[in-house]
Amino acid sequence: MKSYWLQIIALGLVVGVLSGCGNNNGYQGQVTGVQGREGYESVQPYGMVYIPSGNFIMGGSGEDLKSTFTARPKSVTVQGFYMDAGEVTNNQYRQFVYWVRDSIARELMGYVKDNPDGTQSIDWNQEINYNDPATMEQMNALYYTPEDRIWGKMEIDKSKLIYHSEWYDLKAAAMDRGKHPRSSFIRKEDTPIYPDTLSWVRDYSYSYNEPMSKYYFSHPAFDNYPVVGVNWKQAVAFTRWRTKLWAGYRASQGKPSQGSFRLPTEAEWEYAARGGRNEAPYPWGGPYLRNKKGCFLANFKPGRGDYAADGALYPVKVDSYWPNDYGLYNMSGNVAEWTSSAYFESGYHFALDFNPDIQINAKDSAAPKMKRKVVRGGSWKDVGWFLKVGTRSYEYQDSAKCYIGFRTVLSFLGRSPEDFN
Repeated sequence: MKSYWLQIIALGLVVGVLSGCGNNNGYQGQVTGVQGREGYESVQPYGMVYIPSGNFIMGGSGEDLKSTFTARPKSVTVQGFYMDAGEVTNNQYRQFVYWVRDSIARELMGYVKDNPDGTQSIDWNQEINYNDPATMEQMNALYYTPEDRIWGKMEIDKSKLIYHSEWYDLKAAAMDRGKHPRSSFIRKEDTPIYPDTLSWVRDYSYSYNEPMSKYYFSHPAFDNYPVVGVNWKQAVAFTRWRTKLWAGYRASQGKPSQGSFRLPTEAEWEYAARGGRNEAPYPWGGPYLRNKKGCFLANFKPGRGDYAADGALYPVKVDSYWPNDYGLYNMSGNVAEWTSSAYFESGYHFALDFNPDIQINAKDSAAPKMKRKVVRGGSWKDVGWFLKVGTRSYEYQDSAKCYIGFRTVLSFLGRSPEDFN
């Protein structure tokens, strides 16, 4: 009998507590924060490595007199981030091209809804009736016109592969201090995204590179090679698309955003390239370009111009040679890489020492000097000096070269991954 009454009393207490929580929405009059929010844990994106926060000496080494004017040594602190272990490959960029191609085709065929996870893929063999005149009349907008066809073959017009992006200009909004509506800082941009494969011919007036122009981006033999012929704007468009793709998938899984993919800042790139070797001239340390066995440590133009001496005549696969201590491949050589930073000779003098970056959203009509973007790492056609982690160079944002590619980064949100262990 005593046990029975104890059970009744316990049940009454539970009911009282539950009813009290219900009346106060779970807070009981206290400031406890919004309840029921799921915890967040960062997921390392495929193909990326984590670069921890840290401090380093940014700039050229002391014996490099030329760099003292454009890359004066400076103590810099950088926040942790994820970075692609290798340059973005032809096949990865092709996924972007196909997404844009399929999204345009879906629109032409009158598809109303996107796929739930943000992908745009269609089955070109099953979903398109090539024998239906009405369908082909719609799809012809994506193909070359008859006079531009070779042997009458229907091919997609690469110039019509345009990616539409919309983004919020945070810097402009911050400087405005709330004087104008939000719409004043929403930017909309259409970017033709197909690589300039003719850059292989255009970059060298008296050189036979037609096979690379025809096959480097399209042939499966080069799938795992770095994409080139992509200008700065196209590289930025890729980062926005990758953000949209990743955010769409996470939203379909009921998970919060993990931030935005982007190009690395100049400081992030150099910090990652050093791999924790603070004042070393190369990602592997230095001061030599060969290891103790006499093997070259990167893909560049060695000696007096023996392109094949390092084992490669053109670019090589993105995971070639040895990675640095952060697990990053080809931070020196192979292809030079775009960064998000604008290039100014005196940039190191006025940039902040915490996450330094100089960004300019230059319009097409801007002066050429305003369209210069920092390029880092050197390439397969450069001499050893460009391979040094402190060497700065630049190219114009609307120029595509057969020796410039890129890799992406993702800012780390929250605690350091080591805290999860």
